[in-house]
Amino acid sequence: MIISLLNQKGGVGKTTLAVNLASAFKKHLGYKVLLVDSDPQGSARDWHAANNAETLDVIGLDRPTLDKDISRFERHYGAIFIDGAPHLSTMATRAILCSDIVLIPVQPSPYDVWASSDLVGLVKQRREITGGHPAAAFVISRKIVNSILSREVRDALKEYDLPVLENFTSQRVIYASSASEGKSVLEHDCEAAKEIISLAIEVHGLRDLKP
Repeated sequence: MIISLLNQKGGVGKTTLAVNLASAFKKHLGYKVLLVDSDPQGSARDWHAANNAETLDVIGLDRPTLDKDISRFERHYGAIFIDGAPHLSTMATRAILCSDIVLIPVQPSPYDVWASSDLVGLVKQRREITGGHPAAAFVISRKIVNSILSREVRDALKEYDLPVLENFTSQRVIYASSASEGKSVLEHDCEAAKEIISLAIEVHGLRDLKP
């Protein structure tokens, strides 16, 4: 199972979600997990270096041959997460081609909603060709709890005709502080860990969606 986190807009929390969801799939769902950093900036690889490579297997594949390169690892891992590069590019297209699930992180901001349009178009084109594959959904990132804007953004995303996951991540300092230590939030007893576990379980369920 290959799960991509994609959005052409930077700063939406792709790497934070990729690192923490991959950790949850390994620790709580029992998968052998590989995290693929397809961003030339290498944020996931920097996180991996900070934890001395102890938490997850992480590799960099930031070439346009991503979909072919990743096939070498599929038989060795039950779940592969792709941390997507910002900006629409060949890399995003290649990630969509090889993914079983595409997650589109958006912050509760109208700018994030507008920026998702082109990526959603690429995903829908692929789904039309394949009869509904890959599964795809929006995930709210860095939600401000009880914010009216968060609810309005969720409603706005429905216009794109892709599901919005019920679970989300909130704006919490622990996400940044754990990343700086090369850890996931799962290594702390905190609300963020509960968010990630619930989100991971919901994402896992997407694999059973029928086209």
